[in-house]
Amino acid sequence: MRPLAVFDIDGTLVDSRASIHRAACEAARDIGLPEPDYDRVRQIVGLSLEHAMAVLEPGLDAPTLAHFVAGFRASFNRMYQEGHEEPLYPGAMETIRRLHRDGWRLALATGQNRRGVARNLAREGWADLFLSSHCAEDGPGKPDPAMLHAAMAACDACPATTLMIGDTAHDIQMAINAGVLPLGVAWGFHTIEEQQAAGARHVARSFAELTVVLDGFADLTRAA
Repeated sequence: MRPLAVFDIDGTLVDSRASIHRAACEAARDIGLPEPDYDRVRQIVGLSLEHAMAVLEPGLDAPTLAHFVAGFRASFNRMYQEGHEEPLYPGAMETIRRLHRDGWRLALATGQNRRGVARNLAREGWADLFLSSHCAEDGPGKPDPAMLHAAMAACDACPATTLMIGDTAHDIQMAINAGVLPLGVAWGFHTIEEQQAAGARHVARSFAELTVVLDGFADLTRAA
């Protein structure tokens, strides 16, 4: 049976560290708060935006939180209007192309909204590689397993043939909640130790290392 790899986007395939921190700082300034440092911001990446901003600044009342969320979105809109596009991590495109060529089914599960997913699927070649995409706007966000359940349904897969690849504890917890293999990567928002503490079965230090792990999983899946 063909295995299914579900990829997170931010911090896993796309290097959005600088832009997410910038947007959080601009949104904080808009409501009169000090700019949050990067270490605080990185902890909330992967959650749905409203949940993430509430975790980042837990003392806000509902109207101020709504303004905070709107400010974050407005900052990203300005960046995109200026022609900004987050770069892919080196090796990301080569890896997903190779997996597709080797017969893997591929899907996306992200804390981005549907508009952000559409921007990424507009990258050259992406729309042809991923069978489905799932985001927090579709239903409960990470670490709820809803996105992974939807990905498996869309791709005709089951937990035994599916793995989740992400860079945060939220990704790892979602995978565990869905009963799929949780894999982490070391180059994104959460540390290796944070992902391991959440239950990551393996945290890859490079795409080459990740490919070795995926090849092993594919061999086991196809032999079953």
